[in-house]
Amino acid sequence: MPHRHLTPPAKPGPPHEPPKPPSRQPQPLGGRWMFWWILMTLLVVLVLSRARSGPHATSLSYSDFVTKVGASQVQTVDINDKGAVSGSLKDGTKFTTQIPTALGTGAQLQQQLTSHHVQIKASQSSGGGGSAWLSVLFSFLPFLLLIGFFVWMGRRAAGSVTGGLSAIGRSRAKIIEAERPTTGFGDIAGYDGVKQEISEVVDFLRNPARYTAAGAKGPRGVIMVGPPGTGKTLFARAVAGEADVPFLSVTGSAFVEMFVGVGASRVRDLFGDARKRAPSIIFIDEIDALGSRRAGGARLGGNDEREQTLNQLLSEMDGFDQASGIVVLAATNRPDALDPALLRPGRFDRQVTVPLPNQAERAAILAVHARDKTLAPDVDLDAVARATPGFSGADLANLVNEGAINAVRGDRTRIEPHDLDAARDRVLLGRRESSNALLPEERRSVAVHESGHALVAALCEHADPVAKVTILPAGVTLGVTEQLPEAERHLYSENYLTDLLTVRLGGRAAELVVFGEGSTGAANDLAGATQIATRMVREFGLSRELGPVGYASTQPHYLGETTEEPGRPAYSEQTQRIVDEEVARLLRQAEQRAITLLRGHRPALERLAAELVAHETVDGSVVLAALRQERRQDDGPDDVPTVDASSPPGHPRPGAHTPRR
Repeated sequence: MPHRHLTPPAKPGPPHEPPKPPSRQPQPLGGRWMFWWILMTLLVVLVLSRARSGPHATSLSYSDFVTKVGASQVQTVDINDKGAVSGSLKDGTKFTTQIPTALGTGAQLQQQLTSHHVQIKASQSSGGGGSAWLSVLFSFLPFLLLIGFFVWMGRRAAGSVTGGLSAIGRSRAKIIEAERPTTGFGDIAGYDGVKQEISEVVDFLRNPARYTAAGAKGPRGVIMVGPPGTGKTLFARAVAGEADVPFLSVTGSAFVEMFVGVGASRVRDLFGDARKRAPSIIFIDEIDALGSRRAGGARLGGNDEREQTLNQLLSEMDGFDQASGIVVLAATNRPDALDPALLRPGRFDRQVTVPLPNQAERAAILAVHARDKTLAPDVDLDAVARATPGFSGADLANLVNEGAINAVRGDRTRIEPHDLDAARDRVLLGRRESSNALLPEERRSVAVHESGHALVAALCEHADPVAKVTILPAGVTLGVTEQLPEAERHLYSENYLTDLLTVRLGGRAAELVVFGEGSTGAANDLAGATQIATRMVREFGLSRELGPVGYASTQPHYLGETTEEPGRPAYSEQTQRIVDEEVARLLRQAEQRAITLLRGHRPALERLAAELVAHETVDGSVVLAALRQERRQDDGPDDVPTVDASSPPGHPRPGAHTPRR
């Protein structure tokens, strides 16, 4: 029974602009009509052969032929020098026969034919003629057709390589001229710092004299790095729209082929086209496919081709004239995989990071994607932006689209606030399984589990507020407690991380308090809490036993955001034992603290679990109301306690990063 206690994580996605449908390439005319041409040729040959052969003739034996001559049934005969006879009967039937010349019956047959008034013709036999040529044609026709098929296939294969074998090394860049701008910086919400960095490139191409007068040189190359879905390709399109210069766009994978030297030839051709159109911009998307870090040692064929292509790119970026006005833009999700020679000044002078949008930028991006949609007056995009920390621009575009789809399911054209809430749950958790009904005891167990999460979050001072609690199954989760931060955090103190561990273990603690035993529903909570505690000890230096030592993860920050190293750790086995002991200590303390909090507020726990069983989904105000009602019954103050005496002391940790999920 897997369970997920969820704070919305960052999720990668595609760029937040709908892709254009691919254009279909017209097929060559010869390939389309080749089959019908061959079929028509065969039909013509068959018709000609049948026309030459004429009507079908009956073969007669010599005895039958003599009998028919004696009965005066034969009208004409044609006899050649080899005794072959063809002719016709008086009823119009054609026949053939053979005279046995070895018997010497020629004179006797001639008298018999003359006496019965048969017209006699003589002909000379020959090895040529139409029938002979036709037989030769039929003998060689299969070979001719086979040879023609191979010639056609060879021409088709040569033509498929962009103009034939002579053009295999040409660049495959898409050229967008200055009079075809489609996207500008105004179409991109937020990211003012990135816009400023990129706009200087555009200004340099428009007004190079300004920089020359000040003795400044424009950047040769700008590389944009960041998580997937943040709009790096969209920024490149905006540059093409803003700059009044040709824009040559190509992907990194378009250079590498199976033939060694083809990639280098395409790089030369690309920069040659850019020089002809200078000033111009070259954009290489997913440059890590071309500029990956070179390895030492023996090189194989495919690796040799990639390295030759990279070497040609390096020489072109070093060799082209600075005054020619060529700027290279590139984008990648894996900056750690690029070759250091590619990133040095003089090639890519600037490295622009396109991060995940903050709360204000998310609200602006949502407004852009909601332009062509009808929103209800009570839809608050600022609240939606606050509820989507870690979302990229592509995720936000998908969120608004899912909200519109949810409105269509309800036969509405206007998007309501609950449509966006359902869309957020759909993106984060998966589809709601209405057919996945829980047993009564399972329903009660999930309600207690989620009530434990919610109450512990409300009782901890540094925990994020509870937004919604539900026991409706979705995806692989049976219930969810959603917490939304009041403001976007950049630093996380030890107290916050400790409260985060306590909230993660609140569901298991509630099961221990109410049922006296745990269940499999806490599997996801335990995995997430263990990961957080491990980073606290190993990376953040929040362990008294291990001390201020940090073993940071060396994994890339993008394309997965993994924090676990698959290889051998950079410390000894004794240090690993201390790390394991400290992680276990932090988890036991967090669990014991959660149990103490819930035992002190058992009536509120039971009341909130009953509300969940009855209504399935409640918001954060119901959690606070359950605590206030408990305090009123105890004749205590109406304020909800927010801190527990068992909370360990701590101090802010500058530079700490959030351990999401």
